[in-house]
Amino acid sequence: MSLSVRITHQLGDFTLDVAFEAGPGVTALFGPSGSGKTSVANGIAGLLVPDEGRVTLRDQVLFDAAQGVCVAAHKRRIGYVFQDGRLFPHLTVEGNIRFGMRFAKGVGNPAEVVDLLGLESLMQRRPGALSGGEKQRVALARALMSNPEILLMDEPLAALDEPRKEEILPYLERLRDQSDIPILYVSHSVAEVARLADDLVILQGGKVACHGPAEEVLSDPAAMPFVGVREAGSILRAKVLEHGPDGLSRLVISGGELVLPGVTADEGSVIRIRVLSQDILLSVERPAGLSSRNILPVTVESLRLGDGPGAAISLCAGEERLLARITAQAAREMGLEPGTRCFAILKATAVPKGSIGAAKSA
Repeated sequence: MSLSVRITHQLGDFTLDVAFEAGPGVTALFGPSGSGKTSVANGIAGLLVPDEGRVTLRDQVLFDAAQGVCVAAHKRRIGYVFQDGRLFPHLTVEGNIRFGMRFAKGVGNPAEVVDLLGLESLMQRRPGALSGGEKQRVALARALMSNPEILLMDEPLAALDEPRKEEILPYLERLRDQSDIPILYVSHSVAEVARLADDLVILQGGKVACHGPAEEVLSDPAAMPFVGVREAGSILRAKVLEHGPDGLSRLVISGGELVLPGVTADEGSVIRIRVLSQDILLSVERPAGLSSRNILPVTVESLRLGDGPGAAISLCAGEERLLARITAQAAREMGLEPGTRCFAILKATAVPKGSIGAAKSA
């Protein structure tokens, strides 16, 4: 593992007690405000000294309370991207990027980073002339030029409006797919996590509630209380077969085919789709005469009844997992139980363009 974290810290009446490991790719640290996400990130970066615990990055011990080890923040090989970017207003974009090289071990290649993040046309501008999304890309480039062993990104899109988020997300996907630097991505947005994360750590009340591959955690009915019933859903990986003249694209997953609008990826490429649990309908028989083109044969993997009238159903569609939210009454009347074969129905228009992103390269 690239990063191993075990931290205990008392903050007033709040107790932070977390332990997890993060490997290559993007590990998302997810939870509501006040769950301890930023405190964990600061503990890793050296901006907070935990009461107890141990933090290691690759082969280096960054913090060990028992051994009295606490490496200074500026000596940790960590690139930190904050929510507000924190660019130097008196420097140009180029100056801000090159500032990161002062802390690098070895010689970086600014041209590669500039190309990766699409900053060529901005190099002589100052931060005051940049949009929010552009500022965050510059902050990310500066962090990369320090040649870090890991990137910490603390709510990097939280201050941006939806158009600016959509502007920067493809660059973050490109960074994930083309860089070998592990990323710890702190967020309270399920949409961002579903687009970017390989692994997911959910914090609740200062403790780890769930931890595992993002596809598995998000499609697990047990995670629904932490994610929220309206945000719960699943991640599907699909291959683009063809784009039709009507704006609809034909896709294939291991469990069948889908037809969706808003797909811009090239034919033959693999994309990642977020499907909300509330947008899945279930039928015990293959329906006929529906307007929906997306009807997948599925098998019930597990059920979870909530305190209210709802039921969360985990479904297998080939190698993919879907999460559906229906009423408990409907689940009983349909006789749903683990092993039940049925059909999942998804309206093509239920998946917005922002829920379709690039899948990580194999």
